[in-house]
Amino acid sequence: MAEEHLDDVYRYLLYVTGNPHLAEDLAAETFERALRRWRRFDPRRGSPRTWLCQLARSTALDHFRAEQRRRRREESYAVEESPSEEPVFGEGLSPALETAVQSLSAAEREVVVLRIVLELDGETTASVLGIRPTAVSTRLSRALQKLQERMVDDVPA
Repeated sequence: MAEEHLDDVYRYLLYVTGNPHLAEDLAAETFERALRRWRRFDPRRGSPRTWLCQLARSTALDHFRAEQRRRRREESYAVEESPSEEPVFGEGLSPALETAVQSLSAAEREVVVLRIVLELDGETTASVLGIRPTAVSTRLSRALQKLQERMVDDVPA
């Protein structure tokens, strides 16, 4: 049952991380966690898709926290950090839209991918993010407004 949501989990992680290789690794880790925790899944609390997105989110957050700790350790030992790879948000986006999406905050990108790319409803998105549905609507509205403004700015007059 969970395998049918692999693409959704991967796409979510791709938009959150901006890195296809990292998204693959985190998707694998998400499904590993899902396999270990499957007994705790309660279909009355949400769909398998919602549950997997929640696991993917916590997996990504754990990764980002670990990366932040690693960077602090490296900086404390005066190790130069290598330049990061440019994020890739997926095929089919125009360069202008990709740039506009990259300019959104992580929270805004996250709500855009859940609501628009994965087409989750507001309640489900709120459940995945651990926020209220009204906060999802507000965050999505602001993110879409920013995208629209940035896209209009890129259109020649």
